[in-house]
Amino acid sequence: MTVSPFKSTLVALAALACATATTAQEQVVKIGHSGPLSGPNTFAGRDNDNGVRLAVEELNARKINVGGKTLKFEVVSEDDQCDAKTGVAVAQKFIDTGVRYVMGPYCSGVAIPASREYDRGGAMVSTVGTNPKITEAGYKNLFRIVASDVQAGASMAAYAANELKAKKVAVVDDRTAFGQGLADEFAKEAQKLGMTVVGREFTNDKATDFMAILTNIKARQPDAIFYGGYAPQAAPMARQIKQLGINAKLLGGDTLCSPEMGKLGGDAVNGVVYCVYAGMLMDGDAGARAFQEKFKKRYGQGPDVYGPFYYDQVMNIGQAMEKSGSTDPAKVGAYMYQNTYRGVMGDYAYDPKGNRVKAPVVVMTFEDGKPKPLASY
Repeated sequence: MTVSPFKSTLVALAALACATATTAQEQVVKIGHSGPLSGPNTFAGRDNDNGVRLAVEELNARKINVGGKTLKFEVVSEDDQCDAKTGVAVAQKFIDTGVRYVMGPYCSGVAIPASREYDRGGAMVSTVGTNPKITEAGYKNLFRIVASDVQAGASMAAYAANELKAKKVAVVDDRTAFGQGLADEFAKEAQKLGMTVVGREFTNDKATDFMAILTNIKARQPDAIFYGGYAPQAAPMARQIKQLGINAKLLGGDTLCSPEMGKLGGDAVNGVVYCVYAGMLMDGDAGARAFQEKFKKRYGQGPDVYGPFYYDQVMNIGQAMEKSGSTDPAKVGAYMYQNTYRGVMGDYAYDPKGNRVKAPVVVMTFEDGKPKPLASY
C-alpha cells in the first residue's frame, strides 16, 4: 500500500507533537560531580561518581513530580584533578552551563576556593572535604556530608591514647588543606590527652620516598606516627616503616581506610595502619549491607570510602525537591537544613554552617589487606 505524502506529513507532525508534549512534562535537573578522575586519587573520584550515578538512576526510576513536571536527573562529571585552579575552572563551567547542584569537591584544597564560585552562582555544594575552613566562610548552601577534621582527628587521638596506649607520637602531613588540617587537629587533641608529640615532619601529596623523614622519626622512638594525607602516599610510607624496622603504628584519616591501601601497601598495612573513617559500621546494618550488594551488582565491585555518602546526599536532595515542591537550590537547601534524612550512612542533619550533626566515625585497621572495623564514636 502506498502512503500519500500528506499522510506521511501528518504522522511526522503527530510524532513531533507527542515528543514535544513529553519534553514539556519533564524538567531536567543537572547534578554536577567535581572530583579526581585522573591522577593518584582516581580510585576515589570514580567511586564517588558511581555513588552519584546510582542515586540518579534510582531517582529517575521514581519519576518525582514537581510543579506538574517529572524531574529528569542528569549527571555532569568533571575532573578537577584535586587541583585548586582546575577545581575553580570546573566551578565556573558548572555555573555557566546551568548546573546548580554539585557533589564534591573531594579535596579540601579544591573545595575551599571553588565554594566561593559556587556561592556566587547560587549553586548547592555537598562536599566530603573535611578541613574546618570549608564551612567557616558562611556560604548558605554548602553541606559537609561527613565528619570534619575536628571530629576525625580527635577520635583518632582518643583511640591512640585509650586503646593503643600510645605515649609518644610523631606527626607528618602532606601540606594539603586536608592533610595539614587533619594533622593539626590530631596533634592538638593528642597533647590534650597527655601524649607527647616528638616530631612534626612535612612532605607533599606527590611524594613516594619517605626514608629521610622516617629515619629522623625512628630516632625519637614514637609509639605511633600520624599521617595527614592520602592513600597513594600512606601505602609506600607503611612499606618503608616496615623496611626500617620502626615499631610504631601508622595512623591517619578516612582516606587511609580505602581498600586501595591494601592494594598498594601489601602486608605492610596489616595490623599497622589504623584510620578513622567518617562513616558507620556497614556490616552491622541491614540497610547498609543491602546497599553494598546493590552497588557491587551495578559496578562489579563494592563501594570505597565516600561512594555511599554521595549516594545518600543525592537521594536526600531528590527527596527535598519532592517535599519542598521546588528545584530552586535556596528552597531545597532550606528544607534540608530543617529536616533530617535517613540514609545508608546514618542520619543527615545539618547545623546552620552546613556541618553534619553527630556524623558517625569508625576506627579501622587492616587484616589480609582489607579494612577491618574496630570501634565507633
